[in-house]
Amino acid sequence: MTRFNWQNPYPTPRLPVFARNIVSTSHPLAAQAGLRMLWKGGNAVDAALAAAAAITVVEPVSNGLGSDCFALVWDGAKLHGLNASGNAPAAWSVDYFRRKYGEENGLAKQPKRGWDTVTVPGVIAGWEALHAKFGKLPFADLMEPAIEIAERGHAVATIVARKWQAAIPELHNQPGFAQTFMPHGRAPEVSERVCFPGHAATLRRLAERGPRDYYEGELAERIAAFAREGGAALTLDDLRNYRPEWVEPIGKNYRGYTVHEIPPNGQGIAALIALGILEQFDMGSLALDSLESQHLQIEAMKLAFADVYRYVADPRAMEVTPEQMLDDAYLKARAKLIDPKRATQFDFGMPRSGGTIYLSAVDERGMMVSFIQSNYMGFGSGVVVPGTGIALQNRGCGFSMDPASPNVVAGGKRPFHTIIPAFLTQQVDGRQEAVMSFGVMGGDMQPQGHLQSIVRMLDYGQQPQAACDAPRWKVNRDFTLDIESTFNPQTARALQGLGHEIKGIDDPYMDFGSGQFIWKLDRNDRERGYVAASDTRRDGLAAGF
Repeated sequence: MTRFNWQNPYPTPRLPVFARNIVSTSHPLAAQAGLRMLWKGGNAVDAALAAAAAITVVEPVSNGLGSDCFALVWDGAKLHGLNASGNAPAAWSVDYFRRKYGEENGLAKQPKRGWDTVTVPGVIAGWEALHAKFGKLPFADLMEPAIEIAERGHAVATIVARKWQAAIPELHNQPGFAQTFMPHGRAPEVSERVCFPGHAATLRRLAERGPRDYYEGELAERIAAFAREGGAALTLDDLRNYRPEWVEPIGKNYRGYTVHEIPPNGQGIAALIALGILEQFDMGSLALDSLESQHLQIEAMKLAFADVYRYVADPRAMEVTPEQMLDDAYLKARAKLIDPKRATQFDFGMPRSGGTIYLSAVDERGMMVSFIQSNYMGFGSGVVVPGTGIALQNRGCGFSMDPASPNVVAGGKRPFHTIIPAFLTQQVDGRQEAVMSFGVMGGDMQPQGHLQSIVRMLDYGQQPQAACDAPRWKVNRDFTLDIESTFNPQTARALQGLGHEIKGIDDPYMDFGSGQFIWKLDRNDRERGYVAASDTRRDGLAAGF
């Protein structure tokens, strides 16, 4: 058992939660929905799915019934991975976008919102796959809390209200958006009651007819008809042909533990690359929150992103494999590129050839679930199928329009994905044992949040809530740096002195992520249960019994 320092050096309104059954999410009502299933005799997967359904109602800025999802599930003995991200409509190609939107800087233009950003939503099929493989309670039972909240209404939470209001100017003219998300012609205010009858009707239909109705039944026909009306490429065949995929998680050893991620098309491999690079340094010998420690972590993250942005795509189109990108000898060579006295602009290497919610749920029988679902940018595409509450993601923005890129857009292909669940195990007496289910939502911040949190817990012994509350930095796509307002100003100035270009952005909703962490206290003593943390950057809650 890791001996945490239970003190928390950072200002926070939250304390770690200790229990034998826990659900930790970014919204209290979703956590309570999951607990209802555990009280009812369900397992951690039942709890996670009930929470996932409820959070589509109470945090629609970040996710919805048109999302994608990923999951890592520890069944008590083995870790399973699920990729329920959607494919591009069959008609999509570079030429499709060039004909429709023209060119910019020699490449086809790519919209950021609207129908031509919508890939096949994978979330409902993901729920179905998780329930079929692991669920204990009837699927209809798992939808009950979300249906009740959608019908009876809920008081809008603080951060959700702020982000909802910020999205209105850009999205109010998207098809179906105002009808669903602008009651009274505006965004709701904090604590204002909001009902979603269409959302409730869709959840009730899924409960009664089963999830495949979304892809083959009346719901599918309504989605496809609205797409035709909007001149979109998405068809009924695209929906009917969709299936999620069970995948083998990828992992990297770090300080005697193994960190696990979903393999590409997601960016979880970035966290593993960065950790593999940091494994070459004695991080624990450097002071917590010091310039030296932060600089090494930032440089490792930059090296990881240089490779990820070059190589990661739908695995069928990748030039290199995850194993090649995580090769120990390769990462040792990459680590040697770090100058401890200077920030560096790294290029990608050459491996040897050969708006999101995150939640976690655990139960006293040892099942642990790391789950994430997302509409990508706030409210996704902005398109909402009338009368259904189905708000569609804009994951098509993850494609490249460069024909030379492995991530170039093509029909039936999965785009580069930012959402990534994570998991931590440790080898004990020759077998892997579960240690922690965790994740940090927030676009490109996600692998960076994984890296910073793992280093804090494994190198410095910080307890999960402290690791969650600690100020964060974020490497941007142009390799500039954002830092939170709570970041030590002396360390920030010292980073600038090393050549890091720091921007002044402070957006706790997206730029610095929001995490949920559940750590198993003693893997040989079931009575000890778990300790959980929920990030103060959202409206969340870790709740248990």
